[in-house]
Amino acid sequence: MASPTTTASDVVFRVLDAMDAPHSGRILRLRLQSGEAPSIGTLKGSEMVATSPDGRRCRFRVVGFALFGGKPTNDRFTRTGRVDVHVVELDDGGPVGLRWEVTRA
Repeated sequence: MASPTTTASDVVFRVLDAMDAPHSGRILRLRLQSGEAPSIGTLKGSEMVATSPDGRRCRFRVVGFALFGGKPTNDRFTRTGRVDVHVVELDDGGPVGLRWEVTRA
């Protein structure tokens, strides 16, 4: 159960892998760095901000999930702390790459 002081904005992810998606957008493999794992349902459609190691920022929206690792479930995400998301970048600060830090917008 989440502590009363934990909010969705406290969740921090790290980008483990990034690649261009087949038709549009990018596929990001995210690992939960800190905070409590949000539900898969709250990730879809959410806007997030990625910050590069050198300070560049890029906003993006999660439009879906990559299924090549299996269907994402809350149980798997809580257990492994990893999820593959399909994103569309909303500005020209990207492309989001390895070791970028991701938080809710």
